[in-house]
Amino acid sequence: MSAYVISEVEMRDAAAFEAYRAQAAKTIEQYGGRYLVRGGAAEVVEGAPAPNAIVIVEFPSMARLREWYASPEYAAALKHRRTGLERRLIFVEGILPS
Repeated sequence: MSAYVISEVEMRDAAAFEAYRAQAAKTIEQYGGRYLVRGGAAEVVEGAPAPNAIVIVEFPSMARLREWYASPEYAAALKHRRTGLERRLIFVEGILPS
């Protein structure tokens, strides 16, 4: 069953943000993930507050997603994340087809 990382991102430092983004993208691909949404325009239809940039990444499974998140390769990218961006990160399991 697929699993998803949903991230709401606010950039704090452009250079660190770009370094994080480049490294994270390589690790996502390495662990079988793929971007579904990467910062496109977002519109609030109900509720608040207005979203910042939204990123959605699909992994083949929750196990693979967690393996990516705990990996030494992604840990290197996280060093840039701390200064480059503020974010809210959510892991979600997909629904099995009926």
